[in-house]
Amino acid sequence: MLTALAIRDVVLIEALDLDFHAGLGVLTGETGAGKSILLDALGLALGARGDSGLVRHGATQAAVTASFDLPDASPAWALLEENGLEREPGEPLMIRRLVKADGGSRGFVNDQPASAALLRELGRHLVEIHGQHDDRGLLAPAGHRALLDAFGRIDTSATTTAWTAFRAAEGALATARAEIDTAARDREWLEHAVAELGKLAPEPGEEETLADRRRLMQRSEKIADDLRAVEAHLEGSDGALSHLRQAARILDRIGPDHAALADALAAVDRAVIEGAVAEERLIEARHALAFDPNALDDDETRLFELRAMARKHRVQPDDLADLAADLRGKLERLDAGEEGIAALEAKVAATRAAYTKAATTLTEARTAAAARLDAAVAGELKPLKLDAARFRTAIAPTSEDGWGASGRDRVEFEISTNPGAPFAPLTKIASGGELSRFILALKVALAEQGGAATMIFDEIDRGVGGAVASAIGERLARLATRAQLLVVTHSPQVAARGSAHLLIAKSHDGIVTRTGVRSLGVAERREEIARMLSGASITDEARAQANRLLETV
Repeated sequence: MLTALAIRDVVLIEALDLDFHAGLGVLTGETGAGKSILLDALGLALGARGDSGLVRHGATQAAVTASFDLPDASPAWALLEENGLEREPGEPLMIRRLVKADGGSRGFVNDQPASAALLRELGRHLVEIHGQHDDRGLLAPAGHRALLDAFGRIDTSATTTAWTAFRAAEGALATARAEIDTAARDREWLEHAVAELGKLAPEPGEEETLADRRRLMQRSEKIADDLRAVEAHLEGSDGALSHLRQAARILDRIGPDHAALADALAAVDRAVIEGAVAEERLIEARHALAFDPNALDDDETRLFELRAMARKHRVQPDDLADLAADLRGKLERLDAGEEGIAALEAKVAATRAAYTKAATTLTEARTAAAARLDAAVAGELKPLKLDAARFRTAIAPTSEDGWGASGRDRVEFEISTNPGAPFAPLTKIASGGELSRFILALKVALAEQGGAATMIFDEIDRGVGGAVASAIGERLARLATRAQLLVVTHSPQVAARGSAHLLIAKSHDGIVTRTGVRSLGVAERREEIARMLSGASITDEARAQANRLLETV
């Protein structure tokens, strides 16, 4: 709840420090005393537009600090954590807003910089403001569905789960279709490329093998004559080996005649052996270097085809085999994907049916809750002198574009103020007094569903008096047992219900006009309520009536 409000240099307020307590706090004062300034100051702290016109004349800046005492479970703390703002356990939530006279504003939460947008979001968790022209709170149709769900204690988790599954299935189908559409545009090219590469049948490392073999065959053609010349020198009857063998036979006969001849024989024998080895190697080389010109042509053709295909697909020849496998895989996935679309479509249909069933159950629960809410509000209308008025919770199906995790329903509170008059949204009601009382009746009916810890009613009793004002005061007091209420009022019946009473008044020292606020004691409350009853001249009868009002509550 709101515990304190410090205001500096806001319009006519020079310096003001207010403390607030639980229960019903009433704010009274003569017309024009500045009650709206107080609400404007609080609104500034809660992220309202930082208009430099709020800065008191002659001041450099306006400042407002609002302090709140919140339970640990308050969503406001979670919001701070989401936005990276720190808190100390047990400390109050302090919101400060500064507005400069020359324009510009700054916000702080527990002395940490915060944007106006964050302050507004925090404000929705902290304070509800209800008035004749409030376009948020109960008058905003966008929040009516959540209010009905809270009133009926309706669990929307099954619908949320079904919606999540339905959306996921739709997303998977859309992705698959997009992929298939893209691949289908390339199907003709894929089929041609796969067939072409399949016919070529490239193998990893094939280019290097062919190139090496071609180089060898081309070299063999050039050295063939040299090989034949070498063989002629070594082989045959006139070859070197034949002469060496003849020399060896002669040396073998005369070798015993001298030691040197024996050494010569050994050397010639070795030469014969080495020559025989050379002869064998030449034969081996000749066989190895032998080639078929047709084979050379085939290898060159194959090599040309591989390199041409690689250039066509902008890859290296050695990567052609991998490319062929990749393209085959794409074609296979395309075929399989088209078959899989049917399965994905079936899943979408199944999850849609599950969502529809859950949403229908949710609509039924809301319809039942709406009937209970309508009855609860109707019970509050007669004491507020709205006997002829009717209230209903209108539930209508949305278009499919409006489906979501919270179902398929559009919920709006509607009223009819006169017999036979059509129902219309709350915001279309012309009478401010009637609207205020409808808001109060609805708030009382929804009271157990909670909301912000602090509620402010701005002149909700305008234009009513007597028994109606008493009924309003009684209901405000009832609400105040569940939440902190602050009420700006002109009604003595409402003011008498307050557990705390603040008087807003202007003062003028001949030069400067100021607005001040002070807390009233028992005697001062009686005088203020008497003033509200009788006007400027307070009579004894008015004081007696004020006493009766205070004693009654």
